[in-house]
Amino acid sequence: MPEFLRENLELMTELIRTGGVVMVPLVILSLVMWLLIIERVFFFRRLYKKNMNSRTALCLVRENTLPDPKMYRGAVSLLVTEFIGNRSGSPQLDRHLLDAAVARINRRMTRSLAVIGVLAAMAPLMGLLGTVTGMISTFDVLAIFGTGNAKAMAGGISESLITTQTGLIVAIPGLYMKVFLDRRAEHLSWRIQRMGLYLKRHL
Repeated sequence: MPEFLRENLELMTELIRTGGVVMVPLVILSLVMWLLIIERVFFFRRLYKKNMNSRTALCLVRENTLPDPKMYRGAVSLLVTEFIGNRSGSPQLDRHLLDAAVARINRRMTRSLAVIGVLAAMAPLMGLLGTVTGMISTFDVLAIFGTGNAKAMAGGISESLITTQTGLIVAIPGLYMKVFLDRRAEHLSWRIQRMGLYLKRHL
């Protein structure tokens, strides 16, 4: 293992140990949150690439031909693929199926975003819990030793500050990414709804 990785790992381990029991769920919360964020970032990035225009989408729908995945992978291509895979051949029924396809894709856009928001909001609360447990430890030391054991008191105060700091470090970028992903989802949802209306008029 490289020296800098070993040093960082040791620093992280020491930080978790000093922060107390609250640090373990806080680290797990952070890992889960960032895994969900990374999954959503790549999902939206894929939907912004290799998009097709409305004319191409309409031609594919009229010819009942699935888009070539090597040429088109964006949000419109996803809608066309979803619709063609479920269409019935009846124009009236197909309009309802197109609406259903738009609704299904919009649900996929917002998947995990609420969970990310909840995890980001939980992080400072867990940090506050660590603050409380750290202060309880400090008061326990005061009750037993008075003010004569500065080292034990410092341990409880360190636990309080580290958990509070960690909770904020997890929450602030998490909330920022939640807003960023919400805007991406809203923009893609608007694009898909507009394309759905366009295709619906020409069925």
